[in-house]
Amino acid sequence: MQRRVFQFAVVLLWLSLPLVAVQYTQVWNQLPVRVATHFNAAGQANGWMSRGGAVDFGVGFMAFLLVIFTAVLFYNARHRVDGFSWAALSFCALVLGVMVKVNRGIVNYNLQGEPLRLGGVLIAIPVAAILLIAVYVVSRREPALPPSGEPCASDLLAEETHSGPAMALLILLPMIGLVIAASAVPAPALRLSLALVGLIGLATLAAAWSGFQYRFLRHGLEIRALGFRLRSIPRQQIQSYAVERWSVLRGYGIRGVGNSRAYVWGNKVVHIKTLNGDIFLGHSDPQRIVRDLDRVMSH
Repeated sequence: MQRRVFQFAVVLLWLSLPLVAVQYTQVWNQLPVRVATHFNAAGQANGWMSRGGAVDFGVGFMAFLLVIFTAVLFYNARHRVDGFSWAALSFCALVLGVMVKVNRGIVNYNLQGEPLRLGGVLIAIPVAAILLIAVYVVSRREPALPPSGEPCASDLLAEETHSGPAMALLILLPMIGLVIAASAVPAPALRLSLALVGLIGLATLAAAWSGFQYRFLRHGLEIRALGFRLRSIPRQQIQSYAVERWSVLRGYGIRGVGNSRAYVWGNKVVHIKTLNGDIFLGHSDPQRIVRDLDRVMSH
């Protein structure tokens, strides 16, 4: 029942598509031949399209977002609908609502010269993104191993770290650009929005530099980042594991949706098949991970 309600809610997101189209078509004859569609940080128009081009772009971009959001939401909830599923749905609805508001602002600017007031919008999206990440991390945690509580020292068989200093340096470059941009923009709301985006980037940089920590215990495997437990895999759920290559096209960091999850900063992984899905552990020497898993499975 909950899945059907969730799927119905996802379908309702598509109402934003005709809403954007109507915003333009209901005032079609009043719009100028050249419609201002792009604005700088001060809210001044610096890009124009024809009326038809403006409608095509506005509706086309909404359709693109809806296809992506629908595919991701349905795929993530194909096995179960949990708190993160609803949080992701809310985030998608917020983004689509922002796009509806932006298009309404573009129409009003071209009809009446009203400036775009997007200060609250610019702040809402990064704040919502931070909350979504927090919900994701908390909702995907399994109980500590052993189930009775935190493991004692005698339970720890091995501990490995998989960091990505090169990836951290790559993240640092856009962070520097973000700081320069934040210092140059005149709008306080946009400056705060960039600061919030920078906060997410800073956390990602710290996670890449310190890496993922794998703790191999008598009872299973724990995956941590920045001292926070991301996942616990009981020994009884592990079915098989093997070394594989990781394609750059699959991305880095915490990857995957549904029951597949990867913790990767490089191009070598150990693919662990469990009763609850597939786990990929990145490491520069994946054979060490295999040996550590052998120790876990032998107890």
